[in-house]
Amino acid sequence: NFLSLSLQAKMSRPVQAQRLEGIDKNIWVEFVKLAATYSTVNLGQGFPDFPPPDFLTEAAARALGGENHMLHQYTRAFGHPPLVKVLAQFFSKLLGRDLDPMTNVMVTVGAYQALFCCFQAFVDEGDEVIIIEPFFDCYEPMVKMAGGLPVFVPLRPQAPKDGKLMSSADWQLDPAELASKFSEQTKAIVLNSPNNPLGKVFSRGELQLIADLCVKHDVLCISDEVYEWLVYDGKEHIRIASLRGMWDRTVIIGSAGKTFSVTGWKVGWTVGPNRLLQHLRTVHQNSVYHCATVAQDAVAQGFQRELELYGKPESYFIQFPKELQQKRDWLVQSLDAVGMKPIVPEGTYFLVADISEFKSDVPDVPDSDEPYDSRFAKWMVKNKGLATIPLSSFFCGAHKNNYSHFIRFCFAKEEATLKAASDILQKWKQEKTGP
Repeated sequence: NFLSLSLQAKMSRPVQAQRLEGIDKNIWVEFVKLAATYSTVNLGQGFPDFPPPDFLTEAAARALGGENHMLHQYTRAFGHPPLVKVLAQFFSKLLGRDLDPMTNVMVTVGAYQALFCCFQAFVDEGDEVIIIEPFFDCYEPMVKMAGGLPVFVPLRPQAPKDGKLMSSADWQLDPAELASKFSEQTKAIVLNSPNNPLGKVFSRGELQLIADLCVKHDVLCISDEVYEWLVYDGKEHIRIASLRGMWDRTVIIGSAGKTFSVTGWKVGWTVGPNRLLQHLRTVHQNSVYHCATVAQDAVAQGFQRELELYGKPESYFIQFPKELQQKRDWLVQSLDAVGMKPIVPEGTYFLVADISEFKSDVPDVPDSDEPYDSRFAKWMVKNKGLATIPLSSFFCGAHKNNYSHFIRFCFAKEEATLKAASDILQKWKQEKTGP
């Protein structure tokens, strides 16, 4: 009869592709849901809760409501011509070489898709990709999805001198350990500077160490530079592609979301030699094909403004880091005052803090598979209404428990949001110690 036929018709074979095995969990899905349910103050996910600059929203309004009705239609698949043109001009200046907008720049759906294109374009079954820990969490599953093998090398914290607060600069690569990770199978290394979650800005010496190994072993560099303008205390963001021998083997990844505080627009880009970008274009044309025209047009106008103001005090790229540095300093002081020891970041809009002094409030669970900081962050959002992200989620499985007494805060927030977070921590501290 019909019923027994329909029961037999259910599929019994596995439906998911094998490459998805073990990469279905995502920290953001879990913690964003928790924050939406419990938090009164969210310093977890990395996005500003203040408006983007007026010149950019005005550019978007012009693109959306202006005379040029073609901005509502498809544009060039690999990047809207005005945007790739101005990005080529901008990066020609930054890298000291002439870039061709049509072959050296490709626009993507955020930096996230740029990363995906890189791994799909370059990584074959069995290729090794070196990832520096702590790392933005999508690198590992994206490498695995391409059939590659992630190889991890940690930044190791050195104790700061004279009782000072630790800085993100105190987390360093061990040169011998890094060199030992390169082999015949190494296809690429992923570099993220300024680094999320630590806020570390790699020094010229550290970049030279990586560059020398890339040249020696003929390895590609996927350079995630989405926080390139968010650097503090007079530090300099050095682009690894500008070092000798590196242009030819590096793809630079950038993001309008982080550059102009418009994470929801999802406009990213890759910059690099045509011999590399031609393969990214193949992945791009066979996946998303095209990015939103209006958003690209507005970002192009934003970059045009910044090109004209480059190096001048009124440039957004100079103003915005100054504002963020003040917010960083304020949050550092607030955390330090309550005994959550902050690691002072040199860049990005994140800082990591040591939660050891608050551990007594959140009981340990012996033999638990879940890292302590993950349980702590969940307890804190449910019981204190303050959302953060556990640092262990930025490490591979084998190393998660080594760094499970830190949590990550985002300080790219309104002053009122940061003050509300500080109030929660102050109250908590008073409850612990008494008046």
